[in-house]
Parts: sequence; C-alpha cells; structure tokens
Amino acid sequence: MLTTDSGQFTALVLLDLSSAFDLVNHNVLISRLETCVGLRGIVLQWFRSYLSDRRFVVNIGHHSSSEIQLRSGVPQGSILGPALFSLYLLPLGSIFSKYGVSFHLYADDTQIYIPLKRGNKNAFKPILDCLEELKLWLATNFLSLNESKTEFIVFGPTDQCVHDFKSTSLSPYSTSCVRNLGVLFDSNLKFDKQISTVVKSCFYHIRLLSKVKPFLSLKKLEIAMHAFVTSRLDYCNSLYVGVSQSCVSRLQLVQNAAARLLTGKRKYENITPVLISLHWLPVKYRIDYKILMFVFKSLHSLAPQYLTDLLQPYIPSRSLRSTNFNLLQVPRTRLKTRGDRAFSVVGPKLWNDLPFHIRAAPTLSVFKSTLKTYLFSLAFNIS
Repeated sequence: MLTTDSGQFTALVLLDLSSAFDLVNHNVLISRLETCVGLRGIVLQWFRSYLSDRRFVVNIGHHSSSEIQLRSGVPQGSILGPALFSLYLLPLGSIFSKYGVSFHLYADDTQIYIPLKRGNKNAFKPILDCLEELKLWLATNFLSLNESKTEFIVFGPTDQCVHDFKSTSLSPYSTSCVRNLGVLFDSNLKFDKQISTVVKSCFYHIRLLSKVKPFLSLKKLEIAMHAFVTSRLDYCNSLYVGVSQSCVSRLQLVQNAAARLLTGKRKYENITPVLISLHWLPVKYRIDYKILMFVFKSLHSLAPQYLTDLLQPYIPSRSLRSTNFNLLQVPRTRLKTRGDRAFSVVGPKLWNDLPFHIRAAPTLSVFKSTLKTYLFSLAFNIS
C-alpha cells in the first residue's frame, strides 16, 4: 500500500509448486536440517527415523493394496509437514535476496514482489532473472514450478495506470485478479470479487443451515453458524479496511441474515437488538478488532517480525505528558485509497484512539476482553 501511495508500482508473482509436499527428497531434507539448521546427534537421528521406512497402502472396503515404500515426501496434513517443507526451501531466501526481490513463504505458497518505477524499461529484469535461477534450483532439488497456476499481477497508485506496465515474458502469468491464500486480490485492491465470493458462499451455507435448524439446539446451531458463516466473514477481514461502504454493507447483510436465522426474527425486524442479544460485533468493528489484535501482538513480540517492524513508538520532539501514553507514530500518506489503508498507518490510528487502560492491558486475554467491550459500546452507543 505504501509503495503505491508513493506513486510507484508493485509487481507480485504467486508461485505454485507441483505436488510440492510429495516430492521432498528425504536425503536432501536431512542434509538441509544438518547444514542449514544445525541439527546434530539424537535430534537429527529422530528426524531421520521419522522419515525413513515410511510406507503407504490403499484400503477400499475389505480390500487392500500392497505396501509401497515412500522414498520422498512429507505428510501435508501433519504438524511437522509444513515446517519440514519450509526448512527444505531455506536456500531460496539467498536467491531472492541476490536479485533484490522481497518474498513471503507459507508452506508451499510462495510469493515474490518488487517495486517498479514507471519508465524503467528493465523493471522486470530482476524478477525474470530470479525466476530462471529459481527453476534451476527447483529442478536440482526434485521440485518443479507449476507454470499453469503461477500468477502475476501489478498494483499501481491509481486504477487506470496499471496497464502502463506490460511484460512479454510474464504475460503468460499475467491476470487482473489473483488468489493468494484463498483471498482474491484485484489490481485496484478494491476486493470486490473477494467480497462477492464471500457473500455468495456465506448465503449458501446459511440456506443449508436453515434446513437443519429444526434438528439442532440453539447452542449447536450457533456453533455451526460460527463454523460455516462467521469464520468466512472473519477470514483475512483486516484486508477490508478502507473498502467502499457498499462492500461492508454487503458483508453486514450476511451477518444480519445469520442472526435472524439463529434467533427466528423476521426479515424486516430491527436487527440491532438481535446483534446486541447475541453479543455480535458488526462487520466494521470486527475489522477494527482484527487490526488492533495484530497491533497488540506486534508490540508484545507475539507476531511475525515483519509486522513488528511496521510500527514505531510515538516520540515527541519535546517532553510531553503523551510520551508515556503508549502511542504509535502515524506515517504521512498521500492517497486515502492507498496509503491510509496500510497496516503501518491504520494500525497506529486505531491504536491511538483507544483508551489508555486498553492500550496498557498486561496480557492478550485481558486486551481481547476489554477491546471487545469497548468496540461493542461504540457500535451500539452503550455507555
């Protein structure tokens, strides 16, 4: 957001690896754990024992196939699987750093991005060179890039100027909307398609729950509602900060429909008393709640370092009473639709608006409780 707010562009490439977890070579992984991670002795032997002599068999009814030994791969659904795969990809960091490309990895989901300046004819060269070396590294480590699912998108400071950047070499991957960890990102960062998808999915599950409502108790129906509807409304909802009011209203309609189904209220009855009785925060305040949770965790070493680095304490130029109020510095921005939506901007703004006793909460559980009470009072004007 801050890059586009400064007038530059950002190119994002979402890499997809073919059958990534199944192709992890055990010998290479053990070598990686020893040389890169520094595991020795009984700890390394434990991992070697965990990976060796693994077998699988297919059972269909009363019939079973013969056993086959697994010479590669880590279990994707296990606790260790994603961690081991991330350690397997450790050398990729040096490749990305070599070309000045920023990156984030989450198990087998890898994304690389780089700022671009308009008029630079070689703007895409670092990414192209990086991709070529990446393919060679993957090939030597028994992995392969799934080019049919690899996606490329450019974000710009305005809605119209993204088309100024075109790359013939990256055109096979180019698209106006990409899926990143289940979230649809469009080049304008409006999230219209993402919100439409969420609304459609939520209403589908609300209709299904309405059919089983007669067979469930109120408590179990509420649990199912949170599992199938609320979880979708809350997933990555911090990205919705700054989106149009119409988009937030569409999400609020979903929550209203869920509340009415749960309590048996009619469509045109006032929804505010229903939400109060359920103690549900409206969608707008759920977004603020998520961002403030990230801020608290970042300030108390409970979040990734790259989030913590985005927040700076407020230090006045001269001694003031606000010095000890646990405030954060709010960076200056140019565009409301870009810079004002960055976590490093909106996070400190929301944080500084909190009462001091909430900012000074000693633990995460205390902060969560007092924050929800405060936002609940704001949402429904409860003193």
